[in-house]
Amino acid sequence: MNVLILSCGTRNKIVQYMKKELKGKGLVVATDMSPNAPALYEADRHYIVPRMTAPGYLDVIYDICQKERITGVFSLIDPELSLLAQHEAEFRALGVMVIGSSYELCERTLNKWQMYCWLEERGYPCAKSYIGREEFYRDVEQGLISYPVFVKPVRGSASIAISVAQDRETVDLLFDHAEGLMIQEYLHGQEIGVDCYIDMQSRELISVFSKKKLVMRAGETDKGVSFKDPALFALVERFVRESGFTGQIDIDLFDCDGVYYISEVNPRFGGGYPHAYEAGVNHMKYIVQNLAGQANEPQIGNYEDGLVMMKYCEIMLRREEQNG
Repeated sequence: MNVLILSCGTRNKIVQYMKKELKGKGLVVATDMSPNAPALYEADRHYIVPRMTAPGYLDVIYDICQKERITGVFSLIDPELSLLAQHEAEFRALGVMVIGSSYELCERTLNKWQMYCWLEERGYPCAKSYIGREEFYRDVEQGLISYPVFVKPVRGSASIAISVAQDRETVDLLFDHAEGLMIQEYLHGQEIGVDCYIDMQSRELISVFSKKKLVMRAGETDKGVSFKDPALFALVERFVRESGFTGQIDIDLFDCDGVYYISEVNPRFGGGYPHAYEAGVNHMKYIVQNLAGQANEPQIGNYEDGLVMMKYCEIMLRREEQNG
């Protein structure tokens, strides 16, 4: 049983955890387009591959799957999730399980406007959003929304190109210099991160870990503290049941005066997942069980609250290869 982790980047802990779970059962193979992606060198074997948008990229991945006898594959970056899901049948023909959600769901999470519309139509509390400026300006005049607001790309990830606008002039400036933007209400509240695993065999939610985000850095949780709330667990269970996600998902929410607002959903391991693992929430074990054709028993909220995660930097050296 060998697992392939694509676009591993700096997610060293994910590779380490998977290796630990697979010890004696199989190998972890990692890929990245850069030889300076440190997580590559945590894996049992690694490959430098083309950019995922390059012609023939998938053929390279298929070759690795065959050569390394891969059983399961997942990616750690958002754009690649849709690519894997779109070609799930081809991977299945090679005997490889794509650990993730459907193409439709991966695309919905990439498109923040579509995600907002889906949430609003089903009555989930979420930040009021606008695809155009005029409706937003009308609502400002009517007192339905106020500054500051977020201006962000409709399609995007990792908090890239997100701006806070304090006035109309800033909104106009941003929209006049970029396309594909949307406006989103600025939520004032405690930011929450939830790591979930939806069993790939039973399609049931089996694990939920929630944390309050204390410090953010580069779009990821840098420090956080675990907590439990039955109301939050119930909201997550309803969302998972109605949306249809499978595998690992990461949900961002805000606690605004006791009401949980769903902000974003990432159908992959989030940057804060190590907090869950170190607290005993082992999603790697669930993946291995699923790859063996076995369903997992629900373990929702099976962790200690009040555990503080504190990230810190580590260093890795590699010898540069000499050309010629």
